[in-house]
Amino acid sequence: METNTVLGRFEERDWETGADGTLRFALVGLGWWTVDVVLPAIEQTSHCETTVLVSSTQEKADRLADKHGVERGLTYDDFHDGAGVDAYDAVYVGTPNAFHLEYVETAAELGKAVLCEKPLEATVERAERLVEAAEAADIPLMTAYRMHTEPAVRRAKELIDDGFIGEPTHVYGNNTQPILEMNPDPDQWRLDSDVTGYGTSVMDLGIYPINTARFLLERDPVAVTARMSSSAAAFEDVPDQNATFTLTLEGDLPLVCTTSQHAQTDTQLKIIGTEGSIELAPAFHGEATLHLSSGSLRAEIHDTEYGAVEEMREEFDYFADRVLGDEPILPDGRHGLDDMRTIRAVHEAAERDERVDIE
Repeated sequence: METNTVLGRFEERDWETGADGTLRFALVGLGWWTVDVVLPAIEQTSHCETTVLVSSTQEKADRLADKHGVERGLTYDDFHDGAGVDAYDAVYVGTPNAFHLEYVETAAELGKAVLCEKPLEATVERAERLVEAAEAADIPLMTAYRMHTEPAVRRAKELIDDGFIGEPTHVYGNNTQPILEMNPDPDQWRLDSDVTGYGTSVMDLGIYPINTARFLLERDPVAVTARMSSSAAAFEDVPDQNATFTLTLEGDLPLVCTTSQHAQTDTQLKIIGTEGSIELAPAFHGEATLHLSSGSLRAEIHDTEYGAVEEMREEFDYFADRVLGDEPILPDGRHGLDDMRTIRAVHEAAERDERVDIE
């Protein structure tokens, strides 16, 4: 495949099946991501509509529903009771990690398709219950990995599959951000181990290079070594203010990752092979830029208009396309559950200071 051909159709929806119709969403959890990113993204989609907002109070749900022209607002209790069930077809779960399970279980009982934010839950055991609930009810469940539908990532995968880099030899990933500059509250949920899960940096940020590498290379982690540290007072409840870990992917391919919630914003994913390299830098924060190198060829593609909202637009339309057309979903719940097992193993490896096999 010609490199210019791949880059020339940067925003092509190669996943689209042509399914007709509109998927109506209830959005559960009205934090800044849902309000500032998800709602505008759905407004830009071809096959999605927000018809219900679900929040902790009726006042907040109604206020945001009125502001955004949404049909109905519900409280969490109303949602669990099945109120407004005929007003939506699918549920987006955007609550903190430890609350995903209860809303997916309710959606499953109501027979609604689910798009659940990653990581799937706070622990592997709760994530297993979440996936099993969806499977028992036979509802579509997608783990919300927006990088799977990010155009730069999809073009990178095409090039890798076509042999652009030859045989992969090394993978490097980094994802860092200053969480206390973004939200100065030291009591926020991402720093609360009861809510976030095993930790903060690997759960929230390290999951991006882990999963994106899995998607690009179609190889799963089989073992890990790791180091973690927390020194700032706000991070005393979590072990990984900073984390470094090396995953061994299938085929003995190393993936070296660094991640921190207490560092300058920086995101990268680089895959080096016997004949070339592909790098996404920035990679994960809504402005992916693709850098290619092979022999004398050097290329870069960056659409400055393509941000987080557009990534979410693609993610929601992909989900709707699959649900409306009754087509298989990747990443499904089992795919997200595999990442939970990897994250648990990363934390175990750091705690034990030894290599841990991933089951």
